[in-house]
Amino acid sequence: MLTDLISFSEKTLTLQRNEYLSVSGTIDTNIYFVKSGSLRIFVCNDKDEDQIIRFGYTNNLVVSLDSYLTGKPSVFSIQALKKTDLRVITKKQLQDYLNRDHHSMIWNNILENLVLQQMERELDLLTSSPEERYQRVLTRSPQLFQEIPHRYIANYLRMSAETLSRLQKH
Repeated sequence: MLTDLISFSEKTLTLQRNEYLSVSGTIDTNIYFVKSGSLRIFVCNDKDEDQIIRFGYTNNLVVSLDSYLTGKPSVFSIQALKKTDLRVITKKQLQDYLNRDHHSMIWNNILENLVLQQMERELDLLTSSPEERYQRVLTRSPQLFQEIPHRYIANYLRMSAETLSRLQKH
C-alpha cells in the first residue's frame, strides 16, 4: 500500500547533514518518504530554543502537516540530522493516488495513526515522569535510539542529555 503511494513519486531529494528540508514560515505541501537518513521536525519557542516534536528516519513519511492541510505557512522546520535521501510526493500526486481505486482509506489510516501518536506524546509530556517517557519511547520506537543522536532524543523527551544518559544506564 505505502509502496504504491511511493511509486507515484517522480522526484528524489538528497539533503546533507544539517540542511533544511523546510523552515518555519514557508508553505510546503509535499509529503516525503525517507529512503535513508534521519530528520528532526521542530518548533522554535519564544526563548529561541528548538523543541523537537517528531523525527523521521528510514521508511517513515515526513510532512509539515499544518502547511499540507491548510496551504498556509508552517510553524515547523524540518532539518536533516545526517545525509538523508527522500522521495517527494506532491499533494496532487497524493490526490491522484487517493482518487484511484478508492485508496483514501490508506491515507485516513496514516492520518489517524499520526493523530494517535501525537496524542500519546502530549499525554506523556503532561503526565509522565522522565523515566516513564524514556521507557515508553524505547518500547514504542526502539529504532529511534539507533537512528537519532541522543542529544536530540533528550530534547524530544524534554530532559537533559545527562538525565537520558542516566536512564539508559539503569
